[in-house]
Amino acid sequence: MLHTLLGRVTRGNGFYIGDIFHAAARRDASTDVTLDRPLLWAPDRGTQFTVGQLADQIDELAARLWSSGVRPTERVALYKTDNFDIALLACAAARIGAVPALLSPALDGATVGKLLVRLEQPWLLTDGDTLAGELRDVPLADVVRRTLLSVGEVPEHLADGVPAKSGAVEPLAAHAGAPRRDPVFLHPRQPSLITHSSGTTGVPKLAVHCPEIGWHRLVPQRMVSWPIRERETAALCMTFVHSRFYQGLAMFLSHGNPMVIAVDPDPEHIGPLFVRTRPGYIETHPNTYVDWEELDQAPGAPLSSVRVYGATFDAMHPRTIQRMLGASKRKRPVFVQFYGQSEIGPMAGRWYTRRTAHKADGRCVGLPLPGFISMRVVDGDGRRLRHGRTGHLEVRSRTRILTYLGEDERYERELHEGWWRVGDVGRLSRWGLLHLMDREVDRIDSMESNLAAEDLLMERLDELREVVIVAGPEGEPVPVVATRGELPLDERRWRKATLDLPPMAPFRQFRFDDLPRTSTRKIQRSELARLVGEGLPRTARPGETSDTTVGA
Repeated sequence: MLHTLLGRVTRGNGFYIGDIFHAAARRDASTDVTLDRPLLWAPDRGTQFTVGQLADQIDELAARLWSSGVRPTERVALYKTDNFDIALLACAAARIGAVPALLSPALDGATVGKLLVRLEQPWLLTDGDTLAGELRDVPLADVVRRTLLSVGEVPEHLADGVPAKSGAVEPLAAHAGAPRRDPVFLHPRQPSLITHSSGTTGVPKLAVHCPEIGWHRLVPQRMVSWPIRERETAALCMTFVHSRFYQGLAMFLSHGNPMVIAVDPDPEHIGPLFVRTRPGYIETHPNTYVDWEELDQAPGAPLSSVRVYGATFDAMHPRTIQRMLGASKRKRPVFVQFYGQSEIGPMAGRWYTRRTAHKADGRCVGLPLPGFISMRVVDGDGRRLRHGRTGHLEVRSRTRILTYLGEDERYERELHEGWWRVGDVGRLSRWGLLHLMDREVDRIDSMESNLAAEDLLMERLDELREVVIVAGPEGEPVPVVATRGELPLDERRWRKATLDLPPMAPFRQFRFDDLPRTSTRKIQRSELARLVGEGLPRTARPGETSDTTVGA
C-alpha cells in the first residue's frame, strides 16, 4: 500500500521536486493545470497548461541554468516576484541536481542579504524588478557567485556589469535553445532543498532538506488525497517557497487530479476563479481561510463544490472551520487539519465534519501521527510530564531536517537525546490528543493561553478579521485587532466579549494590511510587539484607523 501511494512521485526512498511534473506526465501528460495569472517568464502562453507542457518548460529552464554554469550540489537562491514560475524554476534547478534555496518574496532586501551570506556564495536567480527594487542596496558582488535574471532587464545601476567572478548579471534568455539535459538525482540523504522558517521571531532560519526526509513526510499527507484521486480538481493557494507546496503538487498530480494554482488569495479574485473551476479540494494558509469566510455568501457560491478542505502550518480558528464546511454544498464535506513546522513537517492531525465542527476546540490539533511521530511533553529540565500537564513539546521522527544552514550549533541546541524541541507549549490529553497553547517565546504570564483567548474573541466578534495578543512594554497583554472593512471596533461589544478573560490593556486597532506577516501569512508577533511598544498605530482614539502607515 505504501509504495502504491508513493511510487509515482518518488524514486526509492527519496522525494525529488525536479521530477514532480515529469512523473505526472509519464502517468498522463494531458492532466490540466489552471493558473490564476500568466507565468512571468512566458506571459504569452496564458493560464491553461497540461502537466506535459509544464514538464517541457522545466526542461527548457533546466537547460538554460546548466548552460549558464549551474552544476549539481551548487546552491541556487531563488528570490523574485511572486508567481508560479518560482515553482518551475525551483523544479528546474533541482532537475539538474542543484539545490534550490527558496526565499520568500515577502522578505525585505536587508533580510535576504543576510540569508545570501549564510548560503555562502550561491547563484542568485531573480528578475529585473526585484533586482532594481528590494535588492538594489544589497552588495550582491560580495555575497553571490553570479546573478541570473529569469525575466526583465538588467537595472541601470548594474548595466555596465562587473567581472563574472564578482557576481555579473546575466539573463537566462541568453541561453534559450540550450541542449536539454538528463535529470540528476542526488543521494537520498544529500541536501536537495533549502527553505526558511517563518521568521516570526527575527531573521529566518535556513532549513536543509533531503529527498529521504521529503519521502517520509509525504506518506501521511498522501492519505488525504487517496479518497479523491482522479475525481476532483485540487486547488492550491499557498506560498511557493515552502516544502508543503511541492508535496501538495505531488500528492494530486501523481493521482491525475486536475489542478488550480493561485497566486492572489484576495477573496474578490479567488471567488470567481473557484466559480469557474469548481474545485473539490482546496488548501491554503490558516490565515487566508479567515479571509475566505466571506466567500460563503459570495456570488456563484465559489465554495459549494468543495469536498475536502486542507490546512497545515497552524491551528485553525473554529469559527473559520464552521464557515468553510457550511459553504460547501457537498453531502459530507470534510476539513482536514495538520499541525506542523518547517523543521519536522506534519506532526499531528484531525478532521472535522458539519456534525463535529461546532464542537471544535481550536487548541486541539489532533493526534500525533501514529507510526511517524513520537511526542512527549517535558518541563524546563527536560523531565517528561504526565498527561494533562502543560510543558514544552518535543518530537522524535524521521522527518526532521538535516540542519540549519550556517547555524549548526543552534540546530544542535534543540536536540535532546534524539528529541527535537518544537518551540511550542502544549499538553497531551489522556486520549493522546495534542492541545497547543502558545509559542514559547510568546507566553504572557497572566494568560493561560494567548491563542485560546484569540479563538474565543474571533468566535464572539464576527467583525474581527484578525486578533493577536502580544506582550506590551511592561509584559501586559495587549490585544491588537483588525476588522472587516476597517470599521472602528465597538468598544461596548469588546468589553462584553472580554468580561471572562484575564485583564488586558485597551485594544489597538491596525489596518489589516499593516499587520506584519510572514510568507505563510502568520503574524510576526515579535515585530507587532515592537510596533505596539513604539505606540503604533497613532490613532485619534481607540478603534479609529489613522493615516500613519505601520507594519512591514
